[in-house]
Order: sequence, then C-alpha cells, then structure tokens
Amino acid sequence: MSDLHIKWSGTLLRNGPGLFSVGNTSYKHWFDGMALIHSFTFKDGDVFYRSKFLNSETYKKNIAANRIIVSEFGTMVYPDPCKNIFSKAFSYLMNAIPDFTDNNLINIIRYGEDYYASSEVNYINQIDPLTLETLGRTNYRNHIAINLATAHPHYDEEGTTYNMGTAIMNFGRPKYVIFKVPTNATDKEKKPALRNVEQICSIPFRSTLYPSYFHSFGMTENYIIFVEQAFKLDILKLATAYFRDVNWGSCLKFDKDDITLIHLVNRKTGKTASTKYYADAFVVFHHINAYEEDGHVVFDLITYQDSNLYDMFYIHNMKQDVDKFIETNKDFSRPTCQRFVLPLIIDKEAPLDTNLVKLQDTTATAVLKQDGSIYCTPDTIFEGLELPGINYKFNSKKYRYFYGTRVDWSPYPSKIAKVDIATRTHQVWIEEECYPSEPVFVASPDAVEEDEGVILSSVVSFNPQKPPFLVVLDAKSFKEIARATIDTAIHMDLHGLFIHDKST
Repeated sequence: MSDLHIKWSGTLLRNGPGLFSVGNTSYKHWFDGMALIHSFTFKDGDVFYRSKFLNSETYKKNIAANRIIVSEFGTMVYPDPCKNIFSKAFSYLMNAIPDFTDNNLINIIRYGEDYYASSEVNYINQIDPLTLETLGRTNYRNHIAINLATAHPHYDEEGTTYNMGTAIMNFGRPKYVIFKVPTNATDKEKKPALRNVEQICSIPFRSTLYPSYFHSFGMTENYIIFVEQAFKLDILKLATAYFRDVNWGSCLKFDKDDITLIHLVNRKTGKTASTKYYADAFVVFHHINAYEEDGHVVFDLITYQDSNLYDMFYIHNMKQDVDKFIETNKDFSRPTCQRFVLPLIIDKEAPLDTNLVKLQDTTATAVLKQDGSIYCTPDTIFEGLELPGINYKFNSKKYRYFYGTRVDWSPYPSKIAKVDIATRTHQVWIEEECYPSEPVFVASPDAVEEDEGVILSSVVSFNPQKPPFLVVLDAKSFKEIARATIDTAIHMDLHGLFIHDKST
C-alpha cells in the first residue's frame, strides 16, 4: 500500500486466538485458541505484515505432544486414557489448585519499555514488538501478590501503567489489588519493569467466595473506578471444576438480583471514597473512558443485561450461519454504551431521592438514599457496539468521540462505527461479507481536533474470493482512504495497540 500521505511511522500490534486444533484434538471455545500475534508496520507510505504464534509454555507443550494437554477457559483437558492410574491421580491432585495456562491471547500491554502478550491470569509473555519473538514468561506473583490481572491497563501522560488484579489463593484475605508500574522502571540492566511495581491500594471482596469478575476499569485524572459487578467467579466451583468435568468458564455466574457496587479510589493516595455508590445489576467487560467535570466523575462503559456473551463464542455457535445464529439468539442481551455520573460532593441535607447530578448534558442520575448511599442510573448513549476505542490523548479527559465494532446478536462484528456523544449520532464503515476487528485510532502528529487522525482495522471475510486486508479510515469523515491487501490467511483478533516509531 503506497501513497498514504501518512506523516508517521509505527507498528499496529494485534493479538487473538489463531490455532484451534492440535493433532486430532480441538478447542471448544474461541477464547481458547492458541495466541497468534500479528503486526502491520507503517514506513515510508508502505505497510509490512508479519505474524507469529506466541511461543508460550502452553504452545510448546501442546505442539510437542501433538494434542491439547493444557486446559483453557472453555476446554478442560484430562489425562491420556492410556496413562496408568497413578498418573491420573497425580493429574487430579495438581488441578485442585489451578495453575493457569500462559496462552496470552487477549491483548498487548506495556510496562516501562517492555511489551507483553496478556490474558487475565498470573502469567504474561514478553515479546519483541518488531520481530514478534517471544522473549520469556513472567509471573505476576514474583512481583506482586495477585493470581489474576486484567489485560486492559491504563497509561497516564508520563507513561506510567496502571492495572488491577485479584488475590484469591495463598495471599491472606481475598482482595482486589490496584497497582502501577512507573514509565522509567526498565533499568539499564534490562531487568523487567515489573520489578518496580507499586501497590496503590487493595479492596476486600464483597463476598469472600464470589469475587466479581472484571475485564477492565476506569481512570480519571485523580480517580480509579472499579465496578464490582454481579457477574461473579465461584471460587469453590473453580477449585473443583477439574473433578466435576466442567470448564472454568462455567464457574462464572450472573446474579441478576444483586446490585453493582462502584468503588472510587484516589489514585494518588490509594484511599477509597467513603460514599457507597451502587446501581442495578449488569454485566460489563469494557470501559470506554472516564473523566471529571464540575465536581462529578463521569464514566462510560458497555453493559449487558445477561452473561450470554461468553456462550456466543463457543465454537459450535460460531460455526452456525450468521443469519441463523441471529435469528435463534435474539434473546441475548445487546451491548449498550451507558454513562454513569458520580457526584463527588454529597449534600447530606438534600431531600431523599433527589437527583444530585448537576451536569446538563446527561440524563444519568445519582440519588441520595436514607442510609447515605447513592443509587445511580445510567444515561444510554448507544446500542449495539463493542470493542470500544478512543483517541488515547483524551483518556481520563472529557471527550466527544469513541469508535468500535457494530454487533447485533452474532459473534461476528459487521461494521466499524464512530459515535458522537454530543449529538448522539454515529457513522459507519461497512463492506459486504467482511468482518472488521477492533478499530484503533492513531492521531495525526499535528492534530488539533479530537478526531483528527486515522482508524486502523484488520478485516477478514469467510468468502475465499475476498482476501483479508487492513483498512485505513479518515477518522473525521469516516471515509476509507486506503487499504493493504494481505496475501495470507489472517485471523479474527481481539485487542492490540499502536506503537509509534520514536525516530519519526
């Protein structure tokens, strides 16, 4: 692809499942596939494509055995039936406390100057962002006491990385842990930046045996927003899943009769706000953005009224004809982009059940209850969008636009959308028989306006006559300005990031 007239160079890194069978064994869930990292490097108006399987311990074990021997989220693996009874007994004993896979297939994240393939477990694998070589596995537990961590950290303007994890086994009282890694933490001896991790705070579980599942969190200039949702991990089921012949995915349950607790943590002091903010039960995976305005914290996320999203991605569902799947699964909740507003100053003398939100551009409410808690209801911004992204220069700041993939009742995204929060309108890019990935915004070097830049998305098709391609859209007009066709098969991916070439 030439004559792009793009004034920058850099690499778009993407991660997702890319291998679903080993020997005569196959995974049952799309989120189980072996991680395949691919990249699109922009230089002098051209684009260069590269892909490589993450050389994790899981990958090496499976390939060496020529069968799947490491359990994943939706696929539990059992001993070879040819093994003797002692080998089987040992396997069962080892799985009483799960040692999770290191098949890091969700995202690419950065700590200091180190880049890692990440999922949501204690293992992450460092990669070379240019060659895609796997450099080695890191265990969070060697640096901070957590068993699970998100694959969606935040980065502040100095480059410090903020993330969250869960401590559930062998670390004292179960808790959620918020931590940060300074941007200059990678030292001259090339030791990992994670060596300099700092815990900001911990939050005890609301229910010891049923911690909330979380895939991401929100961050403003002064606060971290943690949504302790009613979508929970059953610890006892997790510990006994192997014996009961069920997968780890079945250990997640949505309690629709519960509430959603919203924790507001001062990211400088680590202190949690004493006010109890809560909302009705919902399921959330992705936060969009958050910011502060006139004594309020505003945060936007994508909610569901059920937990059927994971079920949608079982392989037997994904093999269905798209139209048939949509027709038979219209009872699945659609993703809904919603805005919540938390007033920071609470007038305890205010009449009960009056709305404390003073902002004029939202219908979100926050009402004072008799016990001093604040009950929040959201403002619905848009329906039918997932995998949200923004101009990251506006992360933690008031913003107007976000981007995502348009989805209905199907695991396959059909369009890329740009949503204007101010006007509540949207624009779309669509091409028949094509399925775009998460859109990534790259700002123009001299950008003045928020939507001044391009949108990058890798696009696949199930029509063998349509080769995959990377599409480049003008973020302002949302018109296609270029595409790079790829002469090899590529996979539907999940998340990634863009790394600017520092020499440009």
